[in-house]
Amino acid sequence: MTDAIEMDPEIPHRLDREMFETDTGILVIESGPRSGSRYALDSELISIGREKDADIFLDDVTVSRQHAILERSESIYTVSDTGSLNGTYLNGKSVRSEELTDGDVLQIGRFKLVFFHGMA
Repeated sequence: MTDAIEMDPEIPHRLDREMFETDTGILVIESGPRSGSRYALDSELISIGREKDADIFLDDVTVSRQHAILERSESIYTVSDTGSLNGTYLNGKSVRSEELTDGDVLQIGRFKLVFFHGMA
């Protein structure tokens, strides 16, 4: 399971890179409950949803139990919607499966998460 790293929500985009491997992607909750939480994307598959055993647990009725999957293949991250009721959005556009790039905004339910990657 990917653990949230709690940091100052007043500084949602400040990242302490020394806490993470340099090639590890990070998701930061920008808005929604738990704003400011950070998740290291350090597994090949990361589940996102309202199910208690999801790697990234987003506890809100706007999130499906098994909402989306993040897949890591070397340094490429892809988000895929797993048939969620409300959909998965990347930079405001509904997506089924899409590659993530540094600075992308992922919306799952009422949560907005910013993807960071490629910072050494």
